[in-house]
Amino acid sequence: MSVNFKPLHPARLFAVAAFGFGALTANAQDISIKHGQGETVLKGVPQKVLVLDIPSLDTMDALGVEPAGVLASNLPAYLSKYSDAKYLKVGTLFEPDYEAINAAEADLAIVGGRSRAKYPEVSAIVPALDMSVDAQNYIASTKTNILTLGKVFGKDAEAAKLDATIDEKIAALKAVAADAGTAMILVTNAGKVGAYGPNSRVGWLHKEVGFKTVAEDIDDRFHGGDIVSFEYLLEANPDWLFVVDRDAGVGNSGGDASQKVLDNELVHQTTAWKKGQIVYLDPQAAYIVSSGYTALTMLIDQVYKAVSEKK
Repeated sequence: MSVNFKPLHPARLFAVAAFGFGALTANAQDISIKHGQGETVLKGVPQKVLVLDIPSLDTMDALGVEPAGVLASNLPAYLSKYSDAKYLKVGTLFEPDYEAINAAEADLAIVGGRSRAKYPEVSAIVPALDMSVDAQNYIASTKTNILTLGKVFGKDAEAAKLDATIDEKIAALKAVAADAGTAMILVTNAGKVGAYGPNSRVGWLHKEVGFKTVAEDIDDRFHGGDIVSFEYLLEANPDWLFVVDRDAGVGNSGGDASQKVLDNELVHQTTAWKKGQIVYLDPQAAYIVSSGYTALTMLIDQVYKAVSEKK
């Protein structure tokens, strides 16, 4: 049995094409996103996304969003699957690969933190968002970023669940921190010891959770913190030490591990050492990815477990 198809009249063909175009336009509604460097209008939910910010990659992974391109280095172990060759490599922590970004013809690029200074160059190539966090309101800013990414990718319900989980975990940590005594956040870097204050990358333990600080004048503008001596640690004598190993965080095998750096006669005399109240934070989560959903909850869980076990 044969069927003869009549060619459509040009006018009807135009009408069908116009209808199809209209349907696509209706489905791809503009999405206006406010971010760290302004506002970006996206033409619908982006399908091809380049991620130059590891905390954002962490959160996207938690939301179930697949990137097209990622950074070529410094991925934490739990995000190692993105080292696979199927993901475009679009630069390093501080240096985007502009040629790769341009060739990708992506719908969106995400910068933040270490790559935020490159936003003007990246946004000149592809629509971009700056997902940097506000160090003064770290937890709240991280939660806002989760909701923002949920909006970008049509994952509002999933993002709301992640935010609710953070709220629950922070509430539990606040409860045990209230009477835990004083605390100091340390960073070890190439054998040296620095202190992090309330405005540092993990300063939320002081400002937003409530661990009492032993010093308000810590200058933590530098990646190695405010360099301190072991004599200073003994004099300050905090009840708790939360330690970030920068060398391990950035993959530098040349420096001594935090445990070795702090294993000395002066530190042995501190309350934190005597009571076994030194917490070696996950180095990649604390130093590289701390404002990602998984990294943040990992750190909260680690501190909660250590402190609650001493109750």
